[in-house]
Amino acid sequence: MNTSEVAKLLGVSASTVQRWVKQLELPMEKNERGHYHFSREDIHLLKEIHDQLQKGTLLHEITPVNEKKSVRRGTVKSVENDQAFEKLTAKVSEMEIKLNDKADSVASYQLLQHRREIEELQDQIKLLTQQLDLLQNQVKELNDPIQTEKPFLLDSSKVKRKRKNFVSSIFGF
Repeated sequence: MNTSEVAKLLGVSASTVQRWVKQLELPMEKNERGHYHFSREDIHLLKEIHDQLQKGTLLHEITPVNEKKSVRRGTVKSVENDQAFEKLTAKVSEMEIKLNDKADSVASYQLLQHRREIEELQDQIKLLTQQLDLLQNQVKELNDPIQTEKPFLLDSSKVKRKRKNFVSSIFGF
């Protein structure tokens, strides 16, 4: 019987049966998957443990009525189809290699993309630095107190003069 069947028979949960086996270090047989497999003797022993617990005995005070048996182990089935197993192992290895190659190519692409972005940012920084230098020079020229004033020249060829009246020119008006 398996753990859940024994638990139903005793009226307890499967985890309770597992806890009893572990805490009392009962030598129970396990199958190839690691699940407990209980014989009639094992079930009888668990019934006696259950009865003792019902009478108020604490779990750590219980000593199994039957003498301790040697640990029985289940048999492990060997792989029946070695070729299928080897083929599966080869396929998994191949997939791991492909996965690693894909990861490498993705990482390389990302590195190239980041490098391109960094170069673009460096170009923008150079341009901004040049513009900043130009602006600082302009501010410096505006704030320079010892500026030499440039003479203001009028181009006489471009200035139109107003003609005086003949009368006003005679009398000097």
